[in-house]
Amino acid sequence: MQIKDLKPKTNVDMIELEIVSIAQPKSFVNANGTGTVCNAAAKDSEGQEIALTFWNEQYKGIEEGTKIRISNGWVNEYNGNLQLSTGKQGKLEILK
Repeated sequence: MQIKDLKPKTNVDMIELEIVSIAQPKSFVNANGTGTVCNAAAKDSEGQEIALTFWNEQYKGIEEGTKIRISNGWVNEYNGNLQLSTGKQGKLEILK
């Protein structure tokens, strides 16, 4: 799957990406408790980019140039831009 195939509010079976940039993680508190969120940007093999959101410990071990695979992920839309995450049921793998 490529970024051009993604649509808001849909599942992502599997996608492989390379991290282009990663922001500093931020702590948050909401009705469900506390956690950490970390935003990043990634590109696919065609060079198209998408915003990523890592939750809690997912960002650890990830830096610019890291290649990842997201399985059973979720695409949402924020401020008119697509945003990809693992969602509640997805899986993130760091590729070697």
